Amino acid sequence: MIIVYNIVVFLHIVGAAMIVGIWIGNMKTPTVHPRQFDGAALQLITGIVLMGLIPALDMDANYFKLGIKFAIALAVGVLAFIGRRKYKKGEDISKGLAHGVGGLALLNVAIATLWN
Repeated sequence: MIIVYNIVVFLHIVGAAMIVGIWIGNMKTPTVHPRQFDGAALQLITGIVLMGLIPALDMDANYFKLGIKFAIALAVGVLAFIGRRKYKKGEDISKGLAHGVGGLALLNVAIATLWN
């Protein structure tokens, strides 16, 4: 079961890399790319699976921290969805929307790594 947990953690990190990497790559002309929504969806799905695996593996968890991370991930997902729709319609995507997606995803990575 720990192998499944580690695979899901790997996919969770890939989702974060999809969001933050595209954001940093497009820093000069901020936009929201459809793959950022895919990364956000991957993050949400794997995060929920990880929260389900924690008690199954008798691991200790800070559910307050995980709740905050879930709320931020949900916000990233909504913003990325809005950005994806605008991208596909050819509409202008505001810098605030683009930086909201990337910045909140980066904040979530910081919470995951720095909060003990």
